[in-house]
Amino acid sequence: MTMEQSQQQFIKMTQSPIPRLITTLAVPTIISMLTTAIYNMADTFFVSKLGTSATGAVGIVFSLMAIIQAIGFTLGMGSGSFSSRLLGQQENQKANEAGSTAFFTAIAFGLLLTVFGLLFIDGLMELLGATETILPFARDYARFILMGAPVMCASFVLNNLLRAEGKAVLSMVGLTLGGVFNIILDPIFIFLLNMGIAGAAVATLLSQCISFCILLFCFLSKKTIIQLHYKNISRHLKTYLTILKTGMPSFCRQGLASASTVALNVNAAVYGDAAVAAMSIIGRIFLFMLSFMIGFGQGFQPVAGYNYGAKRFDRVKQAYWFALKVGILVFTVLAAAGYFAAPWAIGLFQKEDPEVMRIGIYAFRVQCLALPLQPLIVTSNMVLQSVGKSWQATFLSAARQGIFFLPLIFVMPALFGLNGVQLTQPLADVFTFVSCFPFMIRFFRELNRKIPKQQPVS
Repeated sequence: MTMEQSQQQFIKMTQSPIPRLITTLAVPTIISMLTTAIYNMADTFFVSKLGTSATGAVGIVFSLMAIIQAIGFTLGMGSGSFSSRLLGQQENQKANEAGSTAFFTAIAFGLLLTVFGLLFIDGLMELLGATETILPFARDYARFILMGAPVMCASFVLNNLLRAEGKAVLSMVGLTLGGVFNIILDPIFIFLLNMGIAGAAVATLLSQCISFCILLFCFLSKKTIIQLHYKNISRHLKTYLTILKTGMPSFCRQGLASASTVALNVNAAVYGDAAVAAMSIIGRIFLFMLSFMIGFGQGFQPVAGYNYGAKRFDRVKQAYWFALKVGILVFTVLAAAGYFAAPWAIGLFQKEDPEVMRIGIYAFRVQCLALPLQPLIVTSNMVLQSVGKSWQATFLSAARQGIFFLPLIFVMPALFGLNGVQLTQPLADVFTFVSCFPFMIRFFRELNRKIPKQQPVS
């Protein structure tokens, strides 16, 4: 990309009207996130036809995928948020270093996960909550997921770097095409080639490779400001620490998603495979619903990072409120629709098992009641991460599925049995929602002090 194009991108990110700019960046990202969630749901849908234990295996391996995502998102969001601020300061070479360092580090960590995961696969599946009947299915599914760990980790980095410089459409193309291929390949490998649950994993692996190649081509064809090359790998410890520090909220969010899923599976397994399967189905459906807010937030993040780096603090404030208002409106509607559609939603996956239906419908409805709280949680977390307030963002990332969820998932079932398992996530959401307020009050006081001192637009 030429210097003139880079300057045009800078002007676009720091001067375009906020609602139009966020919407332009968010729509492709929302499509990407929804597509990813859809093909995760497609895996669950097709695998559910193999039985309740196979459906439970998807929930077990989901926590493994959350570990892979934790690595990819930590390096991707860390380098992406760091790069967006550097681009806002027009420090393009430093952005190249941040992107290249994160990309090659992601591949290295992914390879380590592949090697150790395959060596200890049975013990790993049992640790993640697999029962004796679920273990064979989980092992077959996880083997191929582990093989794809380096590609998946690196893809998250590429995706976040594209969004960081405002190229959300290119990111969308890579992720969406991969997701479409996954949905097409699932029934072919599972049923037509008679591979069973392993077929779903092979379909996921191939789709991830397709996404990776498309995303990497964007960088190799020089369509980006950030240039990836092994010569750009930083030799300075500070670069690695900044990436990790900035990405720590994502590590907590994704890493604790894995830990919370394991704890949920272990506690649900006390009530049988039907409980594990029901909570797995709900997890996939709510991941789909939350994908809108996460996608919208990821469209908002580069706007916040660019403008904070460019000292346009008024635009950071405006962007936050716009993202929050849109999120509240959408999620209130989704919550109401989801509450009444709960039997239909659970029935799509396991209508034949009445126990799965009974457990799933109640859990689905109580989680819908807490759904309108998500916009404040997600937007607050993302704005703090985008402007480099890593420790505050890390706390909020850790709160929902760590600080509050993990103690509750052990206390609530002990007090209320299966109902305690079903109520844990919405209760953790309420506590996280309340904890956002002191952080955001302090943040906006700081912004309000800086706004009068910012440089006027030339």
